[in-house]
Amino acid sequence: MSRFLGFFQGLAADFMQGDIFVKLSALFPGAGYFRRRQYIKGVILTLFQAVIIFFAITVAIPYIAKYSTLGTVAHESFFNPDTMKNEINDYDHSFRILLYGLISMIVLAAALVIWLRNIRSVRALEVRAREGQRITSFVEDVKSMRDKRFHIVLLSLPCLGIVLFTIVPLVVMILVAFTNYDQQNMPPTQLFTWVGLQNFRTLFSNSITISFGYAFFKVLSWTLIWAFTATATCYIGGIMLSMFINSAKTKFKQVWRTMFIVSIAVPQFVTLLLVRNFFATTGIANTFAAQWGLTDFLRNIGLIPETLTNIPFLTDPNWAKVMIILINVWIGVPYLMLIATGILMNIPKELYESARIDGASPFKAFVHVTMPYMLFVTGPYLVTSVVSNINNFNVIYLLTNDVFTTTDQALANANAQEVDLLVTWLFRLTQNFYNYKMASVIGIMVFIVCAVFTLVAFNVVLRRNKEDKFQL
Repeated sequence: MSRFLGFFQGLAADFMQGDIFVKLSALFPGAGYFRRRQYIKGVILTLFQAVIIFFAITVAIPYIAKYSTLGTVAHESFFNPDTMKNEINDYDHSFRILLYGLISMIVLAAALVIWLRNIRSVRALEVRAREGQRITSFVEDVKSMRDKRFHIVLLSLPCLGIVLFTIVPLVVMILVAFTNYDQQNMPPTQLFTWVGLQNFRTLFSNSITISFGYAFFKVLSWTLIWAFTATATCYIGGIMLSMFINSAKTKFKQVWRTMFIVSIAVPQFVTLLLVRNFFATTGIANTFAAQWGLTDFLRNIGLIPETLTNIPFLTDPNWAKVMIILINVWIGVPYLMLIATGILMNIPKELYESARIDGASPFKAFVHVTMPYMLFVTGPYLVTSVVSNINNFNVIYLLTNDVFTTTDQALANANAQEVDLLVTWLFRLTQNFYNYKMASVIGIMVFIVCAVFTLVAFNVVLRRNKEDKFQL
């Protein structure tokens, strides 16, 4: 804040103390450069001003003027007797107003920053001229950008890309959460407008027709259970598999390691779709289960309903959740095996030797030597893995899409399913039901959940994982 205030205090001082050309730069940015014979800079700033004025008149002002309502003229088709054709009126497109208005405000804000900094730059040139110092030419300034300030040039395009392809879409999504943009209010045929916090209230509401509150907490609880369970099972499984393969008693280590590495080479979506077919109602798993009497046994002990002739691996909520976690173990364990192998090979052998001398069993050595070292090294990875699993779209969607049908009417009213994660629920709301407003609200909630968990978890990990204090 002090730096921000200091900039404007310096700007005011430069404007008041500057000569007439510094003051003219507030209206004509190139004036100060022309006075100091930096004609190329003057021309560039003049052209920049002309482009910004043209942009403001033709794009920015028309869209920003409609930003408070997001449009008032609806799409209409009418017959023109003069041309004898059906024509469309000059209607407002709410989403274009939302998007172009936001981009316009960003462009004008950037132009304002350039304009303000230009006044300070022109004032600096005036001071240098009064003190008899040499004023660099445009060619020298370009060389300076190439040599001394090349990092600025190098980062300009990536920063611009982040603004255009990351920040702007995120801000648009956040803004959509405060509108009534859905299937009934979809451009270009319909308009949508601002509704304030109504969508957030809907997310936590329950009624006969609205059950988003029930669905949200149900889906959120399963999302968190899934994220922590999937991370824990893959993590422990990867460590155990790595220890078994690298054990001195294991033969053909390279063969076993290669088999699991090959599974990584197969695209994940191919594996998931193949496994989904294995566990389908008429899949190979159900075929063998029926032949071996497993289906009848499970029916007799009450694990599957009497009315079913197959095991509902991916169609029953409870069975599906268990199967999703088990299938994810097969998908994720090979990655953890490779990571764990590298870490286990770097654990000092002296630690295991000391534990053996002290009479520790292999299990105690694993608990008190292996796991503390693994957790110390992989703490940040575990945090990012949980966040990744919260947003793990592929496993849930590819295994259950067009297979699982919800039996919970309250969830169905909110267009959710028992096996949905927040991210798959968001996807279904947009792609299947065009409920962009509620999808945006859920997207914000996903961000909040991930941000809170990440901040808390990393704070704990970084506070505990101090190398100089690490003790086994």
